Amino acid sequence: MRRSGILMPVFSLPSKYGIGCFSEEAYRFVDFLEKAGQKLWQILPLGPTSYGDSPYQSFSTFAGNPYFIDLEEFVKKGWIKEKELDKYDFCDTERYVDYEKLYNNRMAALRKAFGRSHTESDPAFRDFQEQNAEWLPDYSLFMAVKDAFGGVSWDRWDEDIRLRKPETVQNYRSKYKEEILFYEFLQYHFTVQWKRLKAYANSKGIEIIGDLPIYVAYDSADIWACPELFFLDENMVPAKVAGCPPDAFSATGQLWGNPLYRWEYHKTTDYAWWMRRFAYCFTLYDVVRIDHFRGFDAYYAIPFGDKTAEFGQWEEGPGYELFRVMKEKLGNRQVIAEDLGYLTPSVLKLVKKTGFPGMKVLHFAFDADGGSVYLPHAYDKNCVVYTGTHDNDTTLSWYRSLSRKDRKFVRTYLDMRRGADIEWVLIRAALSSVADTAVIPMQDYLGLGTEARINIPSTLGDNWRWRMYAEEEREELAAKIRGITKLYGR
Repeated sequence: MRRSGILMPVFSLPSKYGIGCFSEEAYRFVDFLEKAGQKLWQILPLGPTSYGDSPYQSFSTFAGNPYFIDLEEFVKKGWIKEKELDKYDFCDTERYVDYEKLYNNRMAALRKAFGRSHTESDPAFRDFQEQNAEWLPDYSLFMAVKDAFGGVSWDRWDEDIRLRKPETVQNYRSKYKEEILFYEFLQYHFTVQWKRLKAYANSKGIEIIGDLPIYVAYDSADIWACPELFFLDENMVPAKVAGCPPDAFSATGQLWGNPLYRWEYHKTTDYAWWMRRFAYCFTLYDVVRIDHFRGFDAYYAIPFGDKTAEFGQWEEGPGYELFRVMKEKLGNRQVIAEDLGYLTPSVLKLVKKTGFPGMKVLHFAFDADGGSVYLPHAYDKNCVVYTGTHDNDTTLSWYRSLSRKDRKFVRTYLDMRRGADIEWVLIRAALSSVADTAVIPMQDYLGLGTEARINIPSTLGDNWRWRMYAEEEREELAAKIRGITKLYGR
């Protein structure tokens, strides 16, 4: 089945109060997708973000980002007044997210609403607590303790709670009961609001592509509560950490810093934690894009303490066994394998054996020397083609940055006429390809430049911030997208 969709992070949606969320603007974006003839909405990970604001570095692999909770719903419930919200400084501009102001103001607004909610008396909330008992108590305690220690990473907490001594854990649960309840309140309303939005999208014939990061942040409830799953020493310090070797994105590689998995231990449990993680993702999303898929074949291990990723080494991952168990326990699910980068024969064999579609990114295709596997004539049907991803610049800026030789190759290969808009030329190349699925970043449909880039890998400070203006969601743009989508049978 040929289909297409749009890549648009939740935080990039227009809305009041500083960040895109599950507000009425999110429902309008679903309506826009329907008018544009799209069948997929791809988002980035929904977890609560930590230092650097990256959705790939979260305080929990199961929890949701409280920033995405629609505050206007709480106004309707009478838990907070609109005039109270107007007093908070969420951001100076509608174009970019200001995470520092969100941290200082949006959480304060959520706490005020919580104090008036009486959520603990809601039977649906108690059901939610029971249904998520495997992760919710540890996550909520983790966040409460983190607040008590001024927000520092758990490895800087007092030893008794850092090492989860049972009596200390019980004391903290009692001492911070109200704070723990606050974080459970946030997760309940995040889940209720997200599932309502997802159901609305599904009712319009639109499926959600969600993103599952392969690794978990060191400063997370998962590492603190389940250290046996990860390569840590007796002091809970990782010996090696995750990343990528030097590549086209970074001359010194990407040092992610995440602890690595004890795959032999996971195997003895029949990958129980991973099965819970996969199963939970499939309650949130219709399609799961598994980030850094090659890490399941072989993963790059960097000595802890290194300042760059230059001196790591490849080690063997779980391979097909993990996905065999997944299919056995969860059935056949829709998965996309993020198989970008240098692919060895064993990685290619793993992707083929799973049957999962891999990714093709047109920005990586146009090396004037030719021969790229990302050129459309090299595709088979079982793949997902993108103009670019959240890690790429926009198509307009990508094209402007090419060498003269590579730019000429683009024009020749795509038969690009003088004066044509490169973003629409590349969109047409993606949609007309044989790939079963095509996904286009919203910034490319809007024809935006580098000011709308989502992320520059291996950098901090200006990532994950771009937002769309409400007026950019035009009827004529939806009609144009629908036209080219229909033309190519998607």
